[in-house]
Amino acid sequence: MSDQYLQFPVIDPVIFSIGPVALRWYGTMYLIGFLAALFIANKAADKSNGLWTREQVSDLLFYGFLGVVLGGRFGYVLFYQFDYFLADPLYLLKIWQGGMSFHGGLLGVITAIFIFARKTNKQFLAVGDFVAPLVPIGLGMGRLGNFINAELWGRQTDVSWAMVFPTDPLQVPRHPSQLYEFFLEGVVLFAILFYISRKPRSLGLASGAFLIGYGVFRSIVEFYREPDAHLGLYFSFISKGQILSIPMILAGIFIIYIGYLSQQKTQIANSSKQQNLKGTK
Repeated sequence: MSDQYLQFPVIDPVIFSIGPVALRWYGTMYLIGFLAALFIANKAADKSNGLWTREQVSDLLFYGFLGVVLGGRFGYVLFYQFDYFLADPLYLLKIWQGGMSFHGGLLGVITAIFIFARKTNKQFLAVGDFVAPLVPIGLGMGRLGNFINAELWGRQTDVSWAMVFPTDPLQVPRHPSQLYEFFLEGVVLFAILFYISRKPRSLGLASGAFLIGYGVFRSIVEFYREPDAHLGLYFSFISKGQILSIPMILAGIFIIYIGYLSQQKTQIANSSKQQNLKGTK
């Protein structure tokens, strides 16, 4: 039956190795994403009329990197492997065994943004708006890394583009959900946020749009992605990823609303000042 469907391309996860040191496609994808984000962020800083410097960009991305790694690991253990942690608290530190959570990484990045904003006396949401268009780049490259590793594949299906993954013990055709996520969370979300960030917008719009966009796209793809074997589906229809995405969507709506109110107040205040100035002439 598997011959009727697409076969996973033979891709060695290791690009090359020198002794015990190996360069893997998965890590390379994240490196490419980081370098691309650095390039775009530096270009944005150069056009910010002094609001951002390249040194600040480097510091921000370093904080963000730590937030992704630490938050991603903590989130994975807390959200997906908490039983393991209770049995062996040191499991939290065993990063080499694998396991990262996007939602945990997001919390880590938010913490990093808060610390950076306090250190540089910038508005928290302003920093978030600067970072938001950069995140889909890393997300998209990470999903390509998942595909190359033949991991986090989708649910069984009979669509014409179904694929049989070598890591699947059942060897049944499945949705290549990693590529769905690459397209939605990487390409489409980046295009939306890049368009928003091209012109001055209300404070928090880019941040809120990212939270809403990722939450919606992740929730859609979860219908095609194979649930974690030890978690399954809650109430027989909703996954852990969808549950964790709901607060993101609500937070994104709230942030955009708060930003809109702030913009309205600023416009009213500026209008009042102009009226007062006219009255004194």
